[in-house]
Amino acid sequence: MAGHASETLKEMNARFSAFARATPQVFGAFRSLMNEASKDGSLPARFKELVAVAIAVNQGCEDCIVFHLANARSHGASRQELIEVLGVAVEMGGGPGSVYAAKALAAFDDIASTSG
Repeated sequence: MAGHASETLKEMNARFSAFARATPQVFGAFRSLMNEASKDGSLPARFKELVAVAIAVNQGCEDCIVFHLANARSHGASRQELIEVLGVAVEMGGGPGSVYAAKALAAFDDIASTSG
């Protein structure tokens, strides 16, 4: 994942698009859920996306990590905010959480370096 997060995101988006075409009702409902769950409310969208990153870290879902990192970044999440959330992910996930937390930080840096 590290060093190629931008490519991972591109490939994942292509798979999502293919899935959306294959099952538009299911994907449309899922997309609505994602949009509703991650919009600004009492908690800002960037924070909600960082929570999603922490959950993805503990689930070991590399594509999910990259997807939610990109969304968190687009909502203005900082590297320092990510680091603090990753600390909580490690607390809750132990060794496996620390491995995916390190991958998440490297992917954030990769996305930041390729998106300007």
